[in-house]
Amino acid sequence: MFNAVAEPRRRQILDVLAGGERPVNDLVHLLRLGQPQVSKHLRVLREVGAVEVRDEGRQRMYRLNSHALKPIHDWVKRYERSWSERFEQLDVVLEELKDKER
Repeated sequence: MFNAVAEPRRRQILDVLAGGERPVNDLVHLLRLGQPQVSKHLRVLREVGAVEVRDEGRQRMYRLNSHALKPIHDWVKRYERSWSERFEQLDVVLEELKDKER
């Protein structure tokens, strides 16, 4: 799952699907990608369970599977505070270096 969502285009697809179910053609239009590219990314996301698909007439409708993404969410939340503290420490160091240059 982590490897699948590490790819930026796949995260864009997940962002779009977070707003609700969409057919492939909508994703192609919104992401300005070719249909083969979108289908390839959707296949990877389906294989890891991040998205689900259903047929509706001649269209395939894709939706986010939030339950499958929960482990990633939980992992990020667990370390979020630690990352924020490190960024704050980095800001302090950068300010100190700027002061030394002046």
